Amino acid sequence: MSYNKPLPKINADNRPFWEGCRVHELRFQRCKDCGHVRWPPSDLCPACHSTDSGWLISKGTGRIYTFAVYHVAYHTAFTTNLPYAVAVVALDEGPRLLTNIVDCQIDQIKCDMPVSVIWEDVNEEITLPKFTPLASEPV
Repeated sequence: MSYNKPLPKINADNRPFWEGCRVHELRFQRCKDCGHVRWPPSDLCPACHSTDSGWLISKGTGRIYTFAVYHVAYHTAFTTNLPYAVAVVALDEGPRLLTNIVDCQIDQIKCDMPVSVIWEDVNEEITLPKFTPLASEPV
């Protein structure tokens, strides 16, 4: 079955992120000078302006920062998914990632809900990170 939804464009800046996703790892840039973890990737740290950075592997957990529920498909490929949730997840390491919330009743989604990453293997090159609610919140 072919995947007919829009896919991300891989470039030199985001390639390490998408290569990580392919092996089910969320990777983000971290400044080697100040430790700031950033998304999207860039040549310059927005916190201290250093150009020295590396990549860290995220735990893949965080909380829903904000979300929207789509009841209209603005691309025909999403018609069968209606309604669906698009969220900004604030990851435990700091960056925020635009993603989908899946495996959850739409009316159960709320801001500050703890979530964890799951993976949608789309093709040989692209695996999409999506998020699902954690079974229970840590005490």
